[in-house]
Amino acid sequence: MKPVDDRVQIFLDQTGDVFAWVVKNLQTSAEYFCGQITLGIMQNNEVIAGVVLSNIRENVDVWMTIFALDKKWCNRRILRALFGVCFDVLKCRRASVRVDASNQKSVKLIEGLGFHKEGVLRAFEDNGNDAIIYAMFNNECLWR
Repeated sequence: MKPVDDRVQIFLDQTGDVFAWVVKNLQTSAEYFCGQITLGIMQNNEVIAGVVLSNIRENVDVWMTIFALDKKWCNRRILRALFGVCFDVLKCRRASVRVDASNQKSVKLIEGLGFHKEGVLRAFEDNGNDAIIYAMFNNECLWR
């Protein structure tokens, strides 16, 4: 029996399939994401997470949107690659994230990654929930 390769791998979504999968699962509109690059994360040949980098202003800012089915996507190697794209390839000085304030798992993840809370947009989400804006500067990133 051939051993199963269960390593988590990151890849550039060149077909748009991962982007469409993220949009569908987040129940949002593709138009929300301007000028996006999507990275897929897979294990055992199945996509377990997608990260959309959008509203990219090279040398300035990138917005990150993450959807995951499995927390195994979040390991040091994947985080180094992900933040390497943001800060080394795109040369951004900051990465920004918006989180639904009621999604405590996402809040905990984002804060655990080292993002800093910048503000709250009251009743901003489609469901009427508050949104929290987080940012991480290049020199604050623990994953590079």
